[in-house]
Amino acid sequence: MSSAAAPQGASTVPEAPGEPRALRVALLGCGVVGTQVARLLATHGDALAARAGAPLDLVGIAVRDVAAPRDPAIDRALLTDDAGPLVDGADIVVEVMGGIEPARSLMLRAIAGGAAVVTANKALLAEDGPTLYRAADAAGVDICFEAAVAGAVPIVRPVRESLAGDHVRRVLGIVNGTTNYVLDRMATTGLELEEAVKEAQDLGYAEADPTADVEGYDAAAKAAILASLAFHTRVSITDVAREGITAVTADDVAWATQTGHVIKLLAIAEQTPDGVSARVHPALVPTTHPLAGVRGAFNAIFVEADAAGDLMFYGQGAGGAPTASAVLGDVVSAARHRVLGGKGPQESTYADLPILPPGAATTRYQVRVLVADRPGVLAQVARVLAENGVSIEAVRQAPGTGGDGSTVAANLIITTHAATEAALAATVDAVAGLGPVHEITSVLRVEGA
Repeated sequence: MSSAAAPQGASTVPEAPGEPRALRVALLGCGVVGTQVARLLATHGDALAARAGAPLDLVGIAVRDVAAPRDPAIDRALLTDDAGPLVDGADIVVEVMGGIEPARSLMLRAIAGGAAVVTANKALLAEDGPTLYRAADAAGVDICFEAAVAGAVPIVRPVRESLAGDHVRRVLGIVNGTTNYVLDRMATTGLELEEAVKEAQDLGYAEADPTADVEGYDAAAKAAILASLAFHTRVSITDVAREGITAVTADDVAWATQTGHVIKLLAIAEQTPDGVSARVHPALVPTTHPLAGVRGAFNAIFVEADAAGDLMFYGQGAGGAPTASAVLGDVVSAARHRVLGGKGPQESTYADLPILPPGAATTRYQVRVLVADRPGVLAQVARVLAENGVSIEAVRQAPGTGGDGSTVAANLIITTHAATEAALAATVDAVAGLGPVHEITSVLRVEGA
């Protein structure tokens, strides 16, 4: 046994026979998730200790306002508004406060002091994860973040560890429960977007300001994390092409149903011969695909791998208890490493693949065009697509209503073969300029076919 001194603030567990000392756990944040973490540490303490190999002692909870009302499950004697000393004396620091600062500084302080860190902070990991990973690697401690991507759904560990011997080609994910709930309600009830968002807010699924969800920022952070893990390449949130659901209408949802699809906000990460593509956008998913059946506020991640084939991970992606479940799984893992020695997997960036620009992503599209209902119009539209290198897979025509309210128009629903976003954008611009074209009603990607 080495006689080297342990890092400041994090004594190692004794190797001598007898009861191991309790590991000191510091909790940063006491919102919905933090409250559930504290509750489960108290109520499941014996079982968690048995799994970890040592008791887990919650020694303090850092909050902004000590006097604020709290759940009765919270021992107010543990509350402090001075996180620094709490972090310095911990073996494991659990960060569920969110945001960039002071979360980043506190986690780096914990790592420098020799503490393992467990975090659910997808925004920080997507923006500056490498700084934390390098610090943890240099200090020889764990940084765990299963809860950062899909709440209770185990996806970080399977991609990083279970599939480490395989080649992951593509990851498709419904990773934001709020938008999935909104789109599901639009599909099942005919609600417009604003009405469905208001309903989600009333039920507590959406924040008072739903921008992070409906504009795709939350999903983009998770896409960056998944792409980094799957393709062993550093991908930040700035590398993720992002489009939210604010332009999706009840009419879009109704047409999706007619063509055998549902609309989902997808986080997509894929490896191509040219590099890595990461993007978030609403997409038409065929009703035959497993992701199409994900309802309400649930999350699901569909992984395509060479040897394992297709895998889907499904479950509750938000909420205090589900997220706390993932957090405590990481706490137990970090604690076992404290007791038995060693540490978890490090950041893997050996591939260092190029990050493709948004226009390079290739997918299928469904374009809905309102045109004059007369002979030769379809031929004109088809010629423009061909001139721009976009191949038609299928065309469907349905009656439409002209601007004067009479039925003098037709809806062309054109499904393309795979094309780059750049080629499709040029095609749409050209089609919009044709004389018989009244309006490009909708342009949606088709994924999962």
